[in-house]
Amino acid sequence: MNHRQHKQLSRRKFLGQASCAAVGSTAFLSSVLNLSMINTAAARPHVIGSPDNYKAIVCVLLAGGADSHNILVPRGQTEFQNYQNIRGDLALPEMYVNEDGNQVPFFHEINPTNTSRQFGLHRGMANVKSLFDDGNAAFVANIGTLVEPVLNNTQVYNETMRLPLGLYSHADQIMQWQTSVPQDRNALGVGGRMADMLKEMNTIDEISMCISLDGKNRFQSGNSVVEYAISNDPDPSKLGIEPINPHFNDAGLLTDVRNRAINNIVEQSYANIFQDTYADLTQQSIEAVNIFKQALEKKPSIPTVFSDTTLSQDMRMIADVISAQCNLGANRQIFFTTFGGWDHHDEVINAQQGMLPVLDNALGEFYSALKDLKRENDVTVMTISDFGRTLTSNGNGSDHAWGGNSIVMGGALQGQRVLGEYPDLTLNNDLNLDERGRMIPTTSVDELYADIALWFGVSPNDLDYVLPNLNNFYAYDPNNSPLGLFS
Repeated sequence: MNHRQHKQLSRRKFLGQASCAAVGSTAFLSSVLNLSMINTAAARPHVIGSPDNYKAIVCVLLAGGADSHNILVPRGQTEFQNYQNIRGDLALPEMYVNEDGNQVPFFHEINPTNTSRQFGLHRGMANVKSLFDDGNAAFVANIGTLVEPVLNNTQVYNETMRLPLGLYSHADQIMQWQTSVPQDRNALGVGGRMADMLKEMNTIDEISMCISLDGKNRFQSGNSVVEYAISNDPDPSKLGIEPINPHFNDAGLLTDVRNRAINNIVEQSYANIFQDTYADLTQQSIEAVNIFKQALEKKPSIPTVFSDTTLSQDMRMIADVISAQCNLGANRQIFFTTFGGWDHHDEVINAQQGMLPVLDNALGEFYSALKDLKRENDVTVMTISDFGRTLTSNGNGSDHAWGGNSIVMGGALQGQRVLGEYPDLTLNNDLNLDERGRMIPTTSVDELYADIALWFGVSPNDLDYVLPNLNNFYAYDPNNSPLGLFS
């Protein structure tokens, strides 16, 4: 691990733990000051769900803009030649020399059932290849943020269609993938809006439907729901909240003073609604800590062994929380984590050679753990990223672009398919915006999210709240979902 990677991981770990349901953290305080949080102080009716109807969504953000054109590669003779021509020094080789000194294919060949086109996966994605072949994984090709359909580059040049704000900006696009409202920089998150609609399916108010392994995020921010952030520490007593949560069993004057101060906050009745809300949420956070610890202490063991990477350990913790869902009163859960470092303006091939196996192992291990729990049909995983990358090289890397490819995984999928429209990888293409090979997406993130939301239990009547732009791409039809992921 180089210095830059170490610095990123250390900062990520710090930010994640610093906002882990912390009473008094900056992230927590900023949530309280959001007017939408006032709603959480009101009493709410509850719908008692069935443990047999459990479902979960796991969103893995590949932060930085992953060059997914080197993850899913066309393998037809002409298409592969086009891929090599346009990618130049970024093109992956057809063959490589293995450890035994033999020439072997670089790609894992996959055979989608919904198209005659041939594709290959980067050789670092062996687990995803197996999941794909077994029908438990699919790809969504040339997907991206869209306000409305953009059919060709002429519409962009003539400015006849609305485009996302800050199209190639990390800050804008990473936010818009999480909100699916690319014309607004202040929108709520897709996961948060889903949780707004379904929160009554869970029976313990203190535990949010949205659980984050990466601190605060936009994806899980709703009108009446915010994320509950935890760490990936396997010890239930170390969820990243110990420095702030009261230590009632500790001795010493400082601990006594701290505990009295916190109890004083939560026991008083405040006339001011902001203070009252803060006190209520403080008490809920303390109670949630205890509920979470007790639930994880009672969780069943999971035989699958996870790799010692941050992402694998995040996925292990998600599996642990899923295994404890009955004790958490959860019939629906939405998880979020981030695997960063994908902004490869340099060393695309070498960087992905190290990073893709980390992603692949984490996904493979997580699916194995779901099978241990007999929950593989109840959980859907998706990868998202800021944007795709340019097809052409800048000399040794690729730059910010638009459309890219996403992975979806889960036992409920009708997998082994490449959904959407994988574009011709040439510059002479109506979807290409310039000489760098920036592709207009042919599938909107709304369509992916709508398929998953309907599977998750969101009512068709609530789709316009969860996905305000969806009607620009899809009109609800019970016999025809946007992408057909689950049919």
